[in-house]
Amino acid sequence: MPLLAEWDSFYVIVGSAAGALVGLQFVVMTLMAQTPAMGSQDVSLAFGAPTIVHLTTPLFLAALIRAPWPSLLPMAALWGLIGIGGTIYGIIVTIRMFRQQKYSPVVEDWLFHVALPILAYAGLVVSAVTVVAYPSQSLFVVGAAVLLLLLVGIHNAWDNVAYHVFVNLPKRKAEADKASSPGE
Repeated sequence: MPLLAEWDSFYVIVGSAAGALVGLQFVVMTLMAQTPAMGSQDVSLAFGAPTIVHLTTPLFLAALIRAPWPSLLPMAALWGLIGIGGTIYGIIVTIRMFRQQKYSPVVEDWLFHVALPILAYAGLVVSAVTVVAYPSQSLFVVGAAVLLLLLVGIHNAWDNVAYHVFVNLPKRKAEADKASSPGE
């Protein structure tokens, strides 16, 4: 399809980056799992799992868009369903962030874990609905959503790792040192 041919390099780059980052995130999570914090499951569901979802969605969309579709409509229907699912997932993440008690989210957390992902997923829905009337513009909205999810995933992965390295690990080390000190 000629309209999609112009997007080939974009989706090759974004898809490759997303795939590599998903793999890297699993390595980091495996290393951090060796010393899990108490009560960290709720925090992981609110902050860790969404990072994987936001990184795998661009990978999946890159593969979806590069498939040899006969027209934009079936592909748009699928990316629209992904947008609906992602928006619902964004609401679930919001609830999880409110429910977890281990970490108090700041404005940046609400922006990168809730607002921007929901904006990206809503963009997929809007572009799916408008693809017949505005095919070229809809593809730009999909591209923007994919890139936004990739950037959100990168930010959140970095934020998760930085929090564990600079906050959790020193706390646990201090607690372990205190527990092992005789006579205190």
